[in-house]
Amino acid sequence: MIEVEPDRFEEMVTTALDGLPPRLGRVMRNVAVVVDHESTQRHLLGLYVGVPLTERTHAYSAVLPDRITIYHQAICSICSSEEQVVEEVRRTVIHEIGHHFGIDDERLHELGW
Repeated sequence: MIEVEPDRFEEMVTTALDGLPPRLGRVMRNVAVVVDHESTQRHLLGLYVGVPLTERTHAYSAVLPDRITIYHQAICSICSSEEQVVEEVRRTVIHEIGHHFGIDDERLHELGW
């Protein structure tokens, strides 16, 4: 396990988001990405909660944003260096964004995410 300060961890998440292809970022709709620094659960690195873009219909309106949560402590618990944390944050952000686009876990794992 490695300790990473909350501000530094949030920078890593921001960097991962900024590293997305611009076209991908432009089609993301009504989604918030947050970092959970406090949770001590270790079984999830990230969590997507919402209605994937592929399931939204013309009736989709006036809803709260989807939420992608990145779990600081869970990621740090499986890493032994800051470089590993950076890579795991990137992989987790991409994985959860995949869910926003309607890609299920099985397919994301096939794709290496």
